[in-house]
Amino acid sequence: MHVLVTGGAGFVGSHYTRLLLTGTPATGSAGLTVTVLDKLTYAGNPANLADLAADPRLRFHRGDITDRALLDALLPGVDTVVHLAAESHVDRSIEDGDAFVRTNVLGTQALLDAAVRHGVRKFVHVSTDEVYGSIERGSWPETDPLRPSSPYAASKASSDLLVLACHRTHGLDVSITRCSNNYGPMQFPEKIVPLFVTRLIDGLTVPLYGDGGNVRDWLHVEDHCRGIELVRTQGRPGEVYNLGGGTELTNRELTGLLLEACGATWDSVRRVADRKGHDVRYSVDWGKARRELGYRPHHDLAPGLAATVRWYRDNPDWWRPLRRRAAAAA
Repeated sequence: MHVLVTGGAGFVGSHYTRLLLTGTPATGSAGLTVTVLDKLTYAGNPANLADLAADPRLRFHRGDITDRALLDALLPGVDTVVHLAAESHVDRSIEDGDAFVRTNVLGTQALLDAAVRHGVRKFVHVSTDEVYGSIERGSWPETDPLRPSSPYAASKASSDLLVLACHRTHGLDVSITRCSNNYGPMQFPEKIVPLFVTRLIDGLTVPLYGDGGNVRDWLHVEDHCRGIELVRTQGRPGEVYNLGGGTELTNRELTGLLLEACGATWDSVRRVADRKGHDVRYSVDWGKARRELGYRPHHDLAPGLAATVRWYRDNPDWWRPLRRRAAAAA
């Protein structure tokens, strides 16, 4: 079996690549090849795969998913594409959405076209709950309409529709996952958990948007990757699967947990103007994945968050250069 993982040097992509190579009941190890394709933009990090570098089953190619000649070189012989490559930071998309359209929309279309040309058997597209917009109460099923609020979310919603259109037009076996907010080790320090933790470790202040009342559901990255693998191996063609964590927190509640874990006080928090178009609440109904695939999260938030904080505390050599890179790319 030959799996192409796009964005495999990023946060979720590297954890998913590790899951494949360290063995799952579905993949095992015999005859497995994993090719990682990553552009290594500011958020891509070869260090995320350093512990796997000696594995002969892993191939790494630096490149852009919009490069059709490169895709034609890589796709022959690939059985499955797991597509995680994306521009994903909402604030950056609000400032300049061009890169988001190029990578998330045009890149996805280029990848789909190559998958059809080269007879790929399965295509898993990793998306986000942000495509649904905001929900005041209850939870979104997969059948809810898409109402994205940011250029990032709109570009992901567009790519979702391209994937489903490819299934209907060309018969490509596709599945889409839409996950809630991820946390865990090796997340680039521009997202709220690593941003807050690394700044608090250094004794700096952290920025809290508005009144901190925005609600998110939290999912450990390892649970997310297990969900992706269930969808890859058991997901029905043309179907969307929500993957949630089951723990909703306001941003203020999350901030309180991170302050406590880092031994800091509310004096370390500075209020900043709210993000434009900031969605109030996200909540996915992941009953379909539970019923059809047996999906369920294994990590409870409190110990998962504590372990994540410990990882950042123990690995400053990993995140300090990245924080400087994030500042330079802003």
